[in-house]
Parts: sequence; structure tokens; C-alpha cells
Amino acid sequence: MKYDLPDALIVECDGPIRTVVINRPDALNAVDKDLHWAFAHVWRQLAADVDASVVVLTGAGRAFSAGGDLEWLTSFLDDPVARDESIREAAEIVDEMMRFPLPVIAAVNGPAVGLGCSMAVLCDIVLVSETASLADPHVAVGLAAGDGGAAFWPLLTPILRSREFLFTGDRISASMAVELGLASRVVAPDDLADEAHRLALRLAGLPKDALRHTKRVVNMHLSRALAGPMQAGLAAEIATMQSPEHRERLQELEKRGQRRGQ
Repeated sequence: MKYDLPDALIVECDGPIRTVVINRPDALNAVDKDLHWAFAHVWRQLAADVDASVVVLTGAGRAFSAGGDLEWLTSFLDDPVARDESIREAAEIVDEMMRFPLPVIAAVNGPAVGLGCSMAVLCDIVLVSETASLADPHVAVGLAAGDGGAAFWPLLTPILRSREFLFTGDRISASMAVELGLASRVVAPDDLADEAHRLALRLAGLPKDALRHTKRVVNMHLSRALAGPMQAGLAAEIATMQSPEHRERLQELEKRGQRRGQ
């Protein structure tokens, strides 16, 4: 099957396994306009691939995804049309991942931040490298953690722990992610790709209909619990995108980046 995606997201085919690679390694796989669009549209294309049984999601280079691309995020300050489109796509990404019928394994090879973190946690099985970490720093840049974290984390972790990490944006180590329930298990960095592939082959060998229906029933719990919080979270995120604090925080980050580039 031919996939219609930008170069920032690659689908590699190996028998029944489809490995989706976030492919902006020079930018630590930060999410820009093209990649965000691809995240919203790849799942239907994968579902239409009749030869696919299992999906592995990972990042190229040393990061899984470093979150939103600063230049892209800053463009929303004066472009409400693009801002609103990004929120619509964010809702579509979560909805498509929840509806996707095949099992998805996240092979988190490095930092997974913001939307990158949300996408990793939305996968069915989350393998994390010992050197990887998770973080949702929305609040630190003046945004509500609307596109997954605030809505989804409390379904997986003790709510007091969710609050602490969502409020502070602190980095969560691989071992802590497993302890909290945000990841399945820790894998040695050099073994991560092979372990994800071995697990994918094992899942691909199981009765397909039984696996799909089991996933569908499990995800019904999450979908029902997510409906209200997800809508509220995205509404809060778009409101905070228009706040003076968010503008100030982004502009300060932009200045820091410019100073480092000099």
C-alpha cells in the first residue's frame, strides 16, 4: 500500500508490521505543521492497509518527539485560523488513535514531550528506553494541558501524581513512568527496536479478530471517560493560547533560542 504522508512521518512495511517513524531527527522530531497533519491522517491510512496487523510507533535519532516546534507554535500568536486548525487536528489525532483497530506499540527511544508524550501514552503498549523520559510542559509555556495530558493521565495514574507532573512539567524518567502507569516496561536502549519488533511479531501471530475486539472493548472505557475532559481540555488550551502569559513565555523561549544560535 502507498501511504500519502509528508517526509516527516515514514511508514516502513515488514510483513504484517508497520513501523511509523517520526522523522525530523535534526529537530528532535518536534511537531511542525506537516507532522501534525500527518499524525491526524496516518491512522486511517494504516487501518486501510489490509496486510497490516500491528503498528510500532517510534522516533528517528535520539528523541521520540520533543513536542511542538517553537516556530510553528509562535506563528499561532498572530494567526487564529492556523491556531484553531491545530486544535481541530489535535482532537482528530486523539480520536483516531482511540478508534484505531490494530494494536499499537510505542517504542519510546528518547524524550517524549507534549504531544509526543500524549501519543506515546495513547498507544496500547509503551516500551521505554532506559534513557527515555516523558514530560508535559504545557503549563510552563502558559497553556492548559489540553491535548491529552490533563484528560488522559488521570485515567492511568494516581490523580495526585498526575497533578504534580502536569502542574510542574517535570521530566518523568523511564522507571518512574512505569511506576506511575504511563509506560508498560523499561528496555535497554540497544534492545528497544528488537524488543518492539519481537512483541509486534507475537501480536501479529494472534487471532486478529479476537485481538481487535479485545482492544475495542478496553478502549470503550477510555473513550467514555475521555469524552467530557477532552472537549474541556481543548477548549481551555485554545483559550490559553490567546493569553498574554502564553505570548510572553513563547517570545522568551524564542529569544533564548536566538541567543543560543549566535
